[in-house]
Amino acid sequence: MREDWMVADIFLSNISISSNPNNEPVSIHGSSDHLRCIGIGTDAAVFQSIDVPAYAFKMYANDKMEKIQIEKKVYELLGDSPYFSTCFGFKDNYLVLNFEEGINLYDCLVQGIPIPKQVIKDIDDAREYARQKGLNPRDIHLKNVLLQNGRAKIIDVSEYVQPGNDFRWEHLKKGYDRYYHLIEGKPIPLKIIETIRKRYNQRSNYSAAFEEFIGNNYKFLTALRK
Repeated sequence: MREDWMVADIFLSNISISSNPNNEPVSIHGSSDHLRCIGIGTDAAVFQSIDVPAYAFKMYANDKMEKIQIEKKVYELLGDSPYFSTCFGFKDNYLVLNFEEGINLYDCLVQGIPIPKQVIKDIDDAREYARQKGLNPRDIHLKNVLLQNGRAKIIDVSEYVQPGNDFRWEHLKKGYDRYYHLIEGKPIPLKIIETIRKRYNQRSNYSAAFEEFIGNNYKFLTALRK
């Protein structure tokens, strides 16, 4: 197998990642002119190399390294699928993935870019595909899905070996079906989205009913219509 992505390793070695409490995005330490950060999550940050731009390098926080082998195994089980990226290799602190074009659904809301119904169907189909491979597709949220030419591409599968249902996708799908038509094509203020995101992540009961969350945050949700 080709490993031309190894040319980026020397530049990635100048960077380290640390996690933050309360499910907040990781912090990045160090930099390189040969890399650009294309995504920041709660466990890892993703970089693209200007030297080998066909790859994305998902670098995990120092206390999350065990997830590298787990996620690598998940990609092996998923195999070749239009719904997920491809893993080409790994090092001690990062995975090597196919670089995926597109904008995540979070930024679609911020910028007012319409999210077609096909995206919702694609995610449902992707979850069924993952289940058929013996996996448990969970932790699907706005930043983990890219919009690619009107279709969905899921870019984080690290929790697919964990048990249980976190209900993230079920709640997002209900929100889309019931309320998205009110805000479609309208840029949503970042402050409002972040307030809702943080309140959702701070729920004491992660299986709390969708209706309960809506009721507790009604004033923020109605502000989206303005």
